[in-house]
Amino acid sequence: MYEGVRLLVQQRRRTLAPDRLLTRIGVVALPLAAVLGAVVVPLGGRAVADLTVGVVWFNAMEVVVWGAVWLAGWGANSAYGLVGGYRFVAQGLAYELPHMFALITAALGAGSLRVDEIAHAQGGLWFAVWMPVAFAVYLLSAVAMAFWGPLGHPAGNDLAGGAAVELTGPDRLVFLAGRYLLLVVAAAMAVPLFLGGDGGPLLPGWLWTLLKTGAVLAVLVWSRQWLPALRMDRFMTAAWTVLIPATLLQMLVVGIVVLD
Repeated sequence: MYEGVRLLVQQRRRTLAPDRLLTRIGVVALPLAAVLGAVVVPLGGRAVADLTVGVVWFNAMEVVVWGAVWLAGWGANSAYGLVGGYRFVAQGLAYELPHMFALITAALGAGSLRVDEIAHAQGGLWFAVWMPVAFAVYLLSAVAMAFWGPLGHPAGNDLAGGAAVELTGPDRLVFLAGRYLLLVVAAAMAVPLFLGGDGGPLLPGWLWTLLKTGAVLAVLVWSRQWLPALRMDRFMTAAWTVLIPATLLQMLVVGIVVLD
């Protein structure tokens, strides 16, 4: 709370010849992408927008995040901010394919791209149980999407300082709020995709959704405290040599089971 108030009243720092329009677009687009991604996430069986291609829409909003972070780093006309922006692009290129395959695996298991239908298809068994690789990759990509914890290099406190290093005052507050909102939305999306949606005994559906979201969010927040930061080159190598083959194999297994 104190940090938020401090940023609201803090005077903006100016760099030499910044592109203020691009900076503001990047700052505002980050929380906007998170909100637009959340419209397809059902709460208690209902979503704001029950799109027939809800999984594709959610994935598209993640691509908007790429552009937002890069613009925030580029617009400040600072070498350090630009390094942070490019770090996120490199991280995105590494996690996006396995992440996309994890989403497709869940959609394949349900035979639909509609998020609520994927949740309803798990009445007998959660997808997280018989799609453990896809679920684990999704959680890892959720951390990467919010550049959090072990994949927090794009906003790291090292020499470069990250994409938001030159952002101050309300701009920094909105950027950080967008980052935290991304983490919450990614945790919420894991519930209908892999944890049975609002299904559960005794309690109302909306409460089960909130409880499951809270549990996933706790795991993601915990990763920041207990897991070491991954070097970008090592993460990219692991993504191309381990994560992509593993998710493809998982998708193949699911495809065989569904066809049978």
